[in-house]
This record gives sequence, C-alpha cells and structure tokens, in this order.
Amino acid sequence: MRKENDEARKICWLRNAIETADAVLIGAGAGLSASAGIAYSGERFEKLFPDFIKAYHFPDMYSAGFYPYDTPEEHWGYWSRYIYHNRYEEHDRGPYETLLKLVGHRDYFVITTNVDHQFQLSGFDKKRLFYTQGDYGLWQCSKPCCDKTWDNEAAVKRMVAEQRNRRVPSWLVPRCPVCGAPIMMNLRCDNTFVQDKGWYAAHSRYEDFIRRHKNMKLLFLELGVGGNTPVIIKYPFWRMAAANPKASYACINLGEAVCPQDIAKQSVCIDGDIGKVLMEVKNCSGMDIEAV
Repeated sequence: MRKENDEARKICWLRNAIETADAVLIGAGAGLSASAGIAYSGERFEKLFPDFIKAYHFPDMYSAGFYPYDTPEEHWGYWSRYIYHNRYEEHDRGPYETLLKLVGHRDYFVITTNVDHQFQLSGFDKKRLFYTQGDYGLWQCSKPCCDKTWDNEAAVKRMVAEQRNRRVPSWLVPRCPVCGAPIMMNLRCDNTFVQDKGWYAAHSRYEDFIRRHKNMKLLFLELGVGGNTPVIIKYPFWRMAAANPKASYACINLGEAVCPQDIAKQSVCIDGDIGKVLMEVKNCSGMDIEAV
C-alpha cells in the first residue's frame, strides 16, 4: 500500500509540476520510442528482416546496420527497409501523443537523441524540436563535400518497392548530387556528420529557450534517456536543475530512473513504462499531493 501511495504521489507531483512550471524542457531518448513499440530487436526485427537474419544471423537492427555488405546494392537493400520501417511507416505513437496533450498548452521545447522523427509526426511544433544526432529521413555526402542534407522519402520508398533478394537495383544506389560520391545517412556516428542549416537553427532555438528561462520555474522532463550519451541530455539537465532552485527535474525510465542526491529534493524519478506513466499523469486529477 505504501508503494502504491508513493507512486501515486510521484504521478501527481509531476502533473502539478507540468501545470505550474513557467516552461517545460523535454529531453527524450530511445526509451520513449521503445515504449511506442519501435523496437530494434526481438519479434519486430524478426518479422521485418527474416531474409537478412537467415543470411547473416544478425541479433538486431543495429548490428545489421554496421555490417560491411559486399555491394552497395545490398547495403541499401537493408538500409532502405530500415529507414522505411523506423521513419516512414505508421506506428502507434501513443506515448508521444499523450506527452503532447500534457505539454502542448505550455511553453515547451524538446531536445532528443532519437532520429526517428516521431515527435514531428505526432504533431509537435517543428520549431520546438532539436534532433541532435540526425534524422533517418536525411542523407548526406559521405566525404562530405558540403554541409547539405537531402530528404530521402521518395527514394527510400522506391528502393523498398524495387528490391529483390536483399538488394536494390544498381540504378537506385544513391550518389551525392553535388560531387557524385556515395551517399550516407545523416546520423552522428563519426566526424563526417553534417550539421546543416536546419541543425544549427534548431540548436540556436534550444540555446535561446534555455537562456530565456534560466532563472525561472523550469521543469526538466527526461524521458527514456540511457547511459550511452549522457552528456547530451542527462548531465546538462542535472547541472541546470542544480543551478536553479526554482527548477524541478523529473525522470521517467524503465529500469534507469535516477538522479543525483544534490537535486533529489526538487526531483521525482519514476521507474516504469513511459507510455503508461504519461497516461497516468494525464489522468491525474491534480489532487493535493500530501493527501495521496
């Protein structure tokens, strides 16, 4: 009973924090998309890539993405399918849509390491989003010869439709329209990552949001951020919360909901499925926390 009361108190604490904050800064990682069913291993991977699994015994989508395929035709046979299913295919975006209902009427901004574009597809304002690590929907030159990126939706969908035996036709293998070099994904994996004009504009808006709310009642809402790249979201959120006594910090993460001791009094950590927790927060009546 005590555990149930403690969880209910945390849920209502977060609902009140959202409603009373001057602004909400959301930091989202892979756990949020995982809660929406976008899994990169297990049953979903086996259903989408049975031919690649049979040929190479891959354990998950990530491993298959880094494999050095013998030909560009097979490389894009895999990657076109990967991009399509994780970027363009319709998904149950329940956790994202619930989050938007919670913060859509507030002054909010989102910084995310996710590259699957689910925030924008769920209705979030494009000018309130900063995708730090790239986008499955963008290509760049592999050299790179310039700081440009290109939308890939039409090309990817055609690759998926035309591929046979794990390969796309040679005439569909993409090349840089500027220099003719091979095209690659616009994903941050090494120092060739292109930060285009859109990236810099989003970064500027993110910095401006932080600057405008520096000493205000700001809620740092961290969702599904793991330990792979903590310097992008987790550590900065902890540091900014510690520097602002008016701020509050909330972390929702399945199995990884923690915060430093120095911000514990202004924080709440909820260990659970993000989509389910957000729905509970949405349905919270805003009752007096002390009465729970």
